Amino acid sequence: MQLGVGVIGTGFMGKTHALAWRNVKAVLGGVMGPVPVPELRLLCDTPADKAVAMADQFGFAAATSDWQALVRDPAIDVVSITTPNGMHHAMAMAAIAAGKHVWCEKPMALTLAEAEEMADAARARGVVTMVGYNYLKNPAFTHAQRLIHDGAIGRVVQFRGWVDEDYQADPELPWSWRAKLADAGLGALGDIGTHLVSMAHGLMGPIASLIADMQTIHETRPLPDGQGRGVVENEDAAAVVLRFANGAQGSMVISRAAWGRKSRLGFEVHGTKGMIVFDQERMNELQLYQNEGPKAEQGFKTILTGPAHPPYGEFCPAPGHQLGFNDLKVIECATLLRGIAGLEAAHPDFGDALRIERVIHAIADSARNGGSRVHL
Repeated sequence: MQLGVGVIGTGFMGKTHALAWRNVKAVLGGVMGPVPVPELRLLCDTPADKAVAMADQFGFAAATSDWQALVRDPAIDVVSITTPNGMHHAMAMAAIAAGKHVWCEKPMALTLAEAEEMADAARARGVVTMVGYNYLKNPAFTHAQRLIHDGAIGRVVQFRGWVDEDYQADPELPWSWRAKLADAGLGALGDIGTHLVSMAHGLMGPIASLIADMQTIHETRPLPDGQGRGVVENEDAAAVVLRFANGAQGSMVISRAAWGRKSRLGFEVHGTKGMIVFDQERMNELQLYQNEGPKAEQGFKTILTGPAHPPYGEFCPAPGHQLGFNDLKVIECATLLRGIAGLEAAHPDFGDALRIERVIHAIADSARNGGSRVHL
């Protein structure tokens, strides 16, 4: 069975989707079973000449500058949406209405109401969906989940998470769509905070309540034409105190203006018998402390991912040789294909991602109301 693939967007995430669709067969051949074979049929971007050039570079059969034409095309079975945030809702709703499966980057939409509409439509139409939380596919992260499930650190009692980058740290960086509520929605929360929430959910379960604060560090930025400065309408940073449904405490700090940090997405999970620590900037390592044996010999140990942490072995047979960011997108793509084939639930789908969206909007609501507690 073949699956016609259409990708909308050719930027950072558009390229990662294209690479994933091209490379997923190598992983599928090893462990993923009888799933549809993706065919790169149509790539969309503007202007048209850019779409043609990128289609040739990425290996797509054809190009268009009309995303609606891509969604309507009967040769397209699944649509990858990698555009700026403000376009996700309209594109996803059109694709769902046309009966297409959808792979959409996060956040789902600008508003919680739009995200809810997307999840409801996908469920009603019966299409398979996936949202781009690729860090959940890291073998180090899934091993952390197994350790917690197996009781390696006892009962979990606290989660501490952080996500810091410096792509908005420079106050003279020109104003862009990322600073505008109508185009980006939430700022650091929507762009990178969602990833941290996805990890918290994956390790600790649902968040029951929270108290939060937000900060816009650079309130204006120079306009691209050099004529004055534009107002930054969303947040650069946030801090959150959490209570999980299982009774554990938690905290999160989020910043897109943290000089020197590139992808510092990480966590500590504290348990009654030990602790797990992870940092995405060292994405092939997991730190584990267990209160076992003589006190003089206790300490953190480094678990270096390898073939013993599937599906690492489908990429490389040698431990310590490292997986990368794009490999995580390949694993994500494989999960989507298995979902379409009915072999497993595609996770996180629009319903799963909606729960993440509810958390980031609850953080914003709490901050806007003076740090009041919000129950989810």
